[in-house]
Order: sequence, then C-alpha cells, then structure tokens
Amino acid sequence: MLGSFPITSVSWSELFPFSFLFISIPFSFLSFSLFLFFVILLYLILLSRFLFMKRHACIANIEKLPEFDDHKLVSFFADRKTGLRAFVAIHNDNLGPATGGTRMWAYATEADALCDVLNLSRAMTYKCALAGVHYGGGKGVIIGNSETMKTPALLFAYAGLLYSGFKDIFSTGTDVGLTDDDVKIMSAANPHIIGVLHGDKLSTSDMATLGVFSSILGVFEEAYRDHDLSGKTFAVKGLGKTGMELVRFLTEAGAHVVAAEINKKKVALARKQFPTLRVVSPAIIHKQKVDVYCPCALGGDITSKTVRELRCRFIVGSANNQLASTIVGATLHKKGILYVPDYVANAGGLINVVDELEKGGYRSDRVLTRVKNIKRTIRKIIARSQKEKQPTNLIADRMAEEIFSKKRRT
Repeated sequence: MLGSFPITSVSWSELFPFSFLFISIPFSFLSFSLFLFFVILLYLILLSRFLFMKRHACIANIEKLPEFDDHKLVSFFADRKTGLRAFVAIHNDNLGPATGGTRMWAYATEADALCDVLNLSRAMTYKCALAGVHYGGGKGVIIGNSETMKTPALLFAYAGLLYSGFKDIFSTGTDVGLTDDDVKIMSAANPHIIGVLHGDKLSTSDMATLGVFSSILGVFEEAYRDHDLSGKTFAVKGLGKTGMELVRFLTEAGAHVVAAEINKKKVALARKQFPTLRVVSPAIIHKQKVDVYCPCALGGDITSKTVRELRCRFIVGSANNQLASTIVGATLHKKGILYVPDYVANAGGLINVVDELEKGGYRSDRVLTRVKNIKRTIRKIIARSQKEKQPTNLIADRMAEEIFSKKRRT
C-alpha cells in the first residue's frame, strides 16, 4: 500500500547562503531548479574572477615567463564595443624604432597570445639586424578568429589605440590573419601603418615569399654550386599567402611539389592553379622524402618528435619561430639537415614595408635588389656554421646579436 508523503517546508537559509534573496518556500522541483540555477551562477562568477586574476597574474609576472627576453615594453589593450583584445610588444630598439606585423589568431587563452607576441617581437629584432634595416623588433597580436571576428570597426579601433599609445615607437602591417585590404582600413586611423598597396608598391606577402625563394637558391648555390631547381622535390606546409606563392615559384622553376593545408577551399584553389601539385595530410607532410621541407604555416612546427620523422636535406620556409626550441636546432645539425633560420629567410616582407620609411620614399627596384640579396646572408650563415661546427640557428643569432647589441640609438 502506497502512502502519501507531505512536501516538507525547507528554509533556503539552510541550503543556500544567499537566503536574503528568498522567502521560505516549499521544497519542490521548481524551488530546487532555482537553487541549482543560482549555484551555477555563483560558480560562473567565481570562475570568471579566477580567470581574470590568472590573466593579470600572468601579465604581472611577465618577467618570469621563459619567452620574456628583457623586452622593453609589453602592453595589453581592449575595446569592448568592437570585441578587440590585443597585445603589443617591443623587444629592442637599439637599431631604431620598433617595427613588425600584426597577427590575428584565435588563441586559446590570453596567456598563449602573450607568449606568442613575446616570441614574435624578439624574432623581429634579430630579423631587422640581419636584414640590414635600421629598426628594432616589435609585434602585435589580435586575439580572435580572423574569419568570423574581424570587422572594419575592430581594425580601426586597433589602429587608433596604436596611434594614441605607440605612434612614434612602433609601426606595423600585415601578418597571419590580416590582408593588404585590412592595413588599408587601419591606415585611415594611423599613419604609422605600413605596407599599404599603392602605385608601384609591391605586395608584402609576395616579397616575403621571394625572400624564401631567394634563400632556397642560396642553399643550393652553397651546397651544389648551382641553383637549378628542375627535378628537385619540395614539401610545402601551408597554402596561405606565402605558401601558395612559393608553390608558384617552385613549379615555374621545374620543381616537383607536394603540399598540405587544413583549409579545403585553399586546397581546391591550389589544385586548380597547379595541376601537377600533390596534396597530402598536414599530419604527414613533414615525413615526405624530399630535398627541401618548407614550413609556411604557424610556428613551433619542428619539435623533438617531428625532427625524428623528417626525410629532407634542407629546411627553408616562411613560417615564424619554426623551431620549438634551440635544442631542436642542435638535433637538426647532428642529423645533417641544414636549417635556414626562418627570420632570415622570410625577411623580404620586412624589407618591403620599411622601405617606404626610407629617405626619398619607397622604391620597388631597391626592394627587389635587397630581397634577392638575402641569399648572400644565407650563404654567410652556412659557411660560418660549417667553419665553427655550430647549428645554423645559433650562428644566425650570434651574427644578429653582434649587430644590435653593439649599436645603441642616441
């Protein structure tokens, strides 16, 4: 026989600390749902507070981060109206005002974005030194998916905030996630935006690619005393602006190219433009048996794991910070794989954008000459590496430090 069970009256003060918000009501499904709702709300408030404190703790303890290398300035700023969140970092300005592109990427956390901007700005210092330009290293990163979050209002807000806080000490242009059209929008709010296409101005990404191609020629000249690429094999990871253009350079030179890209639309476009192109999964592109592996996507591609799987003789690509650590560079050296330091190979974009700051203005012929001469720097690095029996990444760093550490702006 089933009995009846009366609904027991329970005071919220006994179950929930926010008793002042409620009156004593019968404990039913409805009241339990309300209780659960406020528990979840409290949890979300506490979680938000925790993440807020964690972010500020990360920024407050920035000097303890391994990516921090005596940076001169690091700044975080935001614009709630447009959803802008961004970091700007200036690593060193011994050679002149800092310069470096702005990247837009969907970082998992602000801490990830901070570490990236520190690495990228440091690399710019070294890149400027070996590129022979009179500027220091800086970088900007915007947190967000460039496919879904990028708007003219966000770009305008970013450029405006840069101008108000960094107008004479930092100039910027395109990087991953930003296009030539984007910098044109930004230039309306900030005259220190560089790389805006006009007249005979060459594309920044095209010049970055030309620098990589010139580096490849330098490698072959040093290794074989010949720069004929016909019949040589290349694996290109990433078919973005520079990756796609590099495939064009290589195929026109008679090389055989295999590529990988996560974006299906870009793969379809590449296959249409280059019928002989072979496409494989990004997970195995580095395992291909080729003469040259060309990382043209994001950084950290060559790790202690992937380095064991490489089947190439040379590594030359446009991606920034390709080595996960300096130890990986040493491993490549021991394996007999010649690595061209990324910040030297991809300096063509930098050379192009800062030329407009030269006295007398921009000259495309001067840019092309300087970009093609990157291969001379590559050959010097290789020769010194062989003479001192040291990895090329350490040799390049040493050569750059000899330049920017000695010179101080007056």
